[in-house]
Amino acid sequence: MPALQEVIAALDGLWPADRAESWDAVGTVCGDPQAPVTRVLFAVDPVGDVVEEAVKLGADLLVTHHPLYLRGTSTVAADTFKGRVVHTLIKNDIALHVAHTNADRADPGVSDALAGALGLRVTAPLVPDATDPAGRRGLGRVCELDAPMTLRAFAELAAARLPHTAQGVRTAGDPEREVRTVAVCGGSGDSLFAEVRAAGVDVFVTADLRHHPVSEAVQSGGPAFVDAAHWATERPWCDMAAAQLDQISDRKGWGLRVHVSSLVTDPWTQLSLPSPVPTHSTERSV
Repeated sequence: MPALQEVIAALDGLWPADRAESWDAVGTVCGDPQAPVTRVLFAVDPVGDVVEEAVKLGADLLVTHHPLYLRGTSTVAADTFKGRVVHTLIKNDIALHVAHTNADRADPGVSDALAGALGLRVTAPLVPDATDPAGRRGLGRVCELDAPMTLRAFAELAAARLPHTAQGVRTAGDPEREVRTVAVCGGSGDSLFAEVRAAGVDVFVTADLRHHPVSEAVQSGGPAFVDAAHWATERPWCDMAAAQLDQISDRKGWGLRVHVSSLVTDPWTQLSLPSPVPTHSTERSV
């Protein structure tokens, strides 16, 4: 069986840390480089429930997309949830490794997995990585549908194919608008509006969209928008990343057992809608 440092080297080959954004916190958070690894769990969020899942699974390594300490810390005391996560991981000999914006920029990366979940054909990165001579790495993806459909039908397809969350899928734009080309960005994507407009796509699929930018874009004749939960747009990457590690394990003869978390860690847990307004009138005696 491989040592942790060997598995991490393989993961770094897929998602080199130096391709992460300068503000990001990627790489190995905890773990003994010499410790053997037999079982790996992939998840979006390094939250308490996922760590407990890793403990019950008997995982030696937890790989998450989101960092545990994005802005750094001066303590890992167990009186905070993040401190408890670190204590639980170390007590149970579980390493934690993070692939965040380096996985976003990878080829294939987070947005490729999102495009695949939606049945889209990727044609180019939305924001190409200037250091990639092949022009395949970068943030987001520009895609095409095999056959055009209405925005309404495309949004329904997204709701059916993405993992279910309380938020569901929101749409901005004319429901009967024809959709042929699509830009996708797993996670928060409203900083990419200029690139989306330049790409000339019919619709942009991403998460965490804000009222004013979307309103202004729609009123200005821009693309339509499909807004899904942040977790839902990034969860397909876990399946893709697990398959990539599986292939490496088979090639190297490691025999790793690779799993994907079954937990929904989207923080929104309920969508409350008003009761239907009665369609009949009532008379009150005076």
